[in-house]
Amino acid sequence: MINIKQSVRSNLPFILFVVLLFSFRSSVADWYYVPTGSMEPTIYVGDRVIVDKSAYTLEIPFTDVVLAKTGAVNRGDIVIINSHAADTRLIKRVVAVEGDTVRLEENRLSINGEKASVEAKGSSLFLENILGHTRTIALNPLPSPAKSFNSVTVPKGHVLALGDNRNNSVDSRYYGFIPVEEIQGKANYVAFSLDTEDTYLPRKERFFTALE
Repeated sequence: MINIKQSVRSNLPFILFVVLLFSFRSSVADWYYVPTGSMEPTIYVGDRVIVDKSAYTLEIPFTDVVLAKTGAVNRGDIVIINSHAADTRLIKRVVAVEGDTVRLEENRLSINGEKASVEAKGSSLFLENILGHTRTIALNPLPSPAKSFNSVTVPKGHVLALGDNRNNSVDSRYYGFIPVEEIQGKANYVAFSLDTEDTYLPRKERFFTALE
């Protein structure tokens, strides 16, 4: 027992550092490894993204207890979702918030009566602009059962989230509206990236790039 106490005392600075580090990661900022291509071309498989966990709420470390609301989830935000419906964590883009009326017709998004403008940018890539938000999306030419859905209104306390890789993303079209309390933070930057198809070589051009 004495040896344990002495060991704790002698290593107290390191122990405190570890506790503070994990507390910081639990409540303030963390990183997330992206395992799928559902957000391409914005986020690639192998990207490690920095997540601002205090963007919307401040929680007691290691719990889901909210101390304070720090911001609202907005259209265009890229968010980490602890999805109960999917039974896993997801990274998707919020395209509509509570009260919005949304429709998707042949991959053309409409929100509150405004239809997105879509401009070809390259092979299967398109520039989508709607309600002041512009992003590059991927549209696989293969038929997709999720390329259309009828008008829906996002209920209170929820958002509608889609992947930027529209025909290759399992998102709100499959899991339904996302409860805001399942959103764990906002993804702001790619810290670094490893090419999983090329012996995990670093993609240096993606290091410390902002997500839009």
